[in-house]
Amino acid sequence: MMESNKGPIWKHDQLAVRYLTKKDVPLLAKWLSDPKVLSYYEGRDNPFDEKRVLEKFFRELNNEAKCIIEYDHEPIGYLQYYEVDNGTKFMYGVNDKKCVFGMDQFVGETAYWNKGIGTRLIGEMTEYLFVEYKADSIVMDPQVRNKRALHVYEKCGFKKVKCMPNHEWHEGKYHDCWLIRKDSSWK
Repeated sequence: MMESNKGPIWKHDQLAVRYLTKKDVPLLAKWLSDPKVLSYYEGRDNPFDEKRVLEKFFRELNNEAKCIIEYDHEPIGYLQYYEVDNGTKFMYGVNDKKCVFGMDQFVGETAYWNKGIGTRLIGEMTEYLFVEYKADSIVMDPQVRNKRALHVYEKCGFKKVKCMPNHEWHEGKYHDCWLIRKDSSWK
């Protein structure tokens, strides 16, 4: 699913999402070496340099669409989306749905935190997946402790489905995560 198109996937007012390119490697390395960002994404014990960014974000072994979030034409974060495979659909209890997408994202420029950008991003991105890909459902699995992100997702119509104990390895231990979901029929 990784696309080569370098233009925006979508743009609305100041907010845009475009596909990741190799010129973004230094940005990802900067964001993924910032302890504030790493406390929520990847872990502070797991910083990235440019070599590691290239290895993780530019391999073609998966079906993720890897993207950069822009605000006023400035790159501020990362987003990926992907169609969920049948095994994951079963594990998440959405095997009755034909087209299910997962998303992961972070705002890497911490000066843009707490400004409503995340809420706009999640709202616009879920609408994009429902309209452009005809997604029946969108799922995410944020850590239970990530209250700020959970608040944003719930404002955007996601519902907590179930707690998944010891679901994600982060900073030397397993953490519980919420399976959250939004269906196209809930709009």
